[in-house]
Amino acid sequence: MALARKIAYNVVFNSALKVTSTVFIALLSIRLITGYLGQEGFGEYATVLAFFAFFGAIGDLGLANITAREIAKPSVDEAEFFGKVAGLRVAASFAIIVTAPLLLALFHYAPHVKGGIVVITIALLFAQFSTLLNGVFQKRLAMDRIAMVEFTGKIIQFLLIYSAVRLDLGFIAVVSAVLLTMIFNSAVALYLSRSFVKFRFSWDIPFWRRFMRDAWPLGLTAIITFAYFKLDTIILSLLQPAAHVGIYNVAYKIMENLIFFPAMLVGLILPLLSRAHHVDSTQFREIAEKTAKVFIAIVLPIVIGTLFLAPEIVAVVSGGGFEDSADVLRVLIFSLAGIFFGHYFNMLILVGNAQKKLLKALTAVAIINVSLNLILIREFSYFGAAISSAVTEMLVVILSGGIVYRSLGFFPVPDRLPRILLSASAMTVVLYFSQALPFVLTIFLAMISYAFLLWITRAVTSREIMSVFGNRAETKEEGFGPLLS
Repeated sequence: MALARKIAYNVVFNSALKVTSTVFIALLSIRLITGYLGQEGFGEYATVLAFFAFFGAIGDLGLANITAREIAKPSVDEAEFFGKVAGLRVAASFAIIVTAPLLLALFHYAPHVKGGIVVITIALLFAQFSTLLNGVFQKRLAMDRIAMVEFTGKIIQFLLIYSAVRLDLGFIAVVSAVLLTMIFNSAVALYLSRSFVKFRFSWDIPFWRRFMRDAWPLGLTAIITFAYFKLDTIILSLLQPAAHVGIYNVAYKIMENLIFFPAMLVGLILPLLSRAHHVDSTQFREIAEKTAKVFIAIVLPIVIGTLFLAPEIVAVVSGGGFEDSADVLRVLIFSLAGIFFGHYFNMLILVGNAQKKLLKALTAVAIINVSLNLILIREFSYFGAAISSAVTEMLVVILSGGIVYRSLGFFPVPDRLPRILLSASAMTVVLYFSQALPFVLTIFLAMISYAFLLWITRAVTSREIMSVFGNRAETKEEGFGPLLS
């Protein structure tokens, strides 16, 4: 299978499974949990997951990204290298598991919430190991296997949550569904990885020190990113009632379950973009600009659709009782737009090996975000958290874009943007006049109108999409012509 087709297959396959698991499984799980736990209980559940992200950021250490980059080098002994990094991964995760209970003593949470945080911290060990294994599959363009594992894991998690709700097993049982799912995902991913590389966990402290000298900027970036991405839920849980945390996180979960798409695209495009950066600057620019245009074409309908349909979206996800989450979602959708392009510029920064330059900018952003949250949450509760999130993500885009321009001498200028804006405008008109129709029909009409205008104006062509996921030579071989239309 030619490289371009293989990558395109991975994108389509991963997208299909991710959309299915996100839209039909993960959001259905949220509906089960909100209906079972209510505003206050769901707020406590969201607090537990916020600590999952918190400890995950501390233990990230930049291991997954640097490992994916290093094992792609032909001179690296993959089995030996991966075994040493895997040992570091497990050691770091165990350190967090041991120290987490000591930190929890500082907070006023109810005993069942603290118990849930301990359970979720153990789940982190398996989740981060599974993420580390992704590098093995990325190298071989076999992410479809990981997508299938995660899809199956989502089904298992849903069934566990359904059982906990149906049997009225309580809060800890709902949280434990995450732990059991992470155990399944990591075990299956480890088994599948053995067909590519057989490694043994290795304890090599001198190697760990050398590795961390390269990885620490990304590790610190993960902590700083957490500060402006997830710390708002913890601050909200400390300053406001748990019910407010629940209202905020219904909207946040909707946004969060769409974040997979830019992250997935970046993970698939990064190897090609990295190679092009070193061997063909023209191809690098072409792929980067086409990717930016694809991102714009994806973001616009999501933002516009959410602004019109937020109440219906919240009702579908929560099942009722969280009506105040609709206006929160309308604010948070701008955070999602920022996250898309934050991923995009961070990908370019990683390709250019300019991640250290990102630290100062992200540190400043984190300080601004925490300050805004402390001020706005105290005064405006969940609306304050949503406003802080949107402002922060837009600031990240501005600063990371500036770093790309200064470090790589490049800033994307996609062509035919007016045509994309025209298509989005047509979608806006359709949404405005079809709001009285059933929710599903409204979405269908809006999507059809947008896709039709994109096609008829040739705003984004199939040739350009293929050019993002393949190199010049292979694209020509497959009969797609030149990359630039």
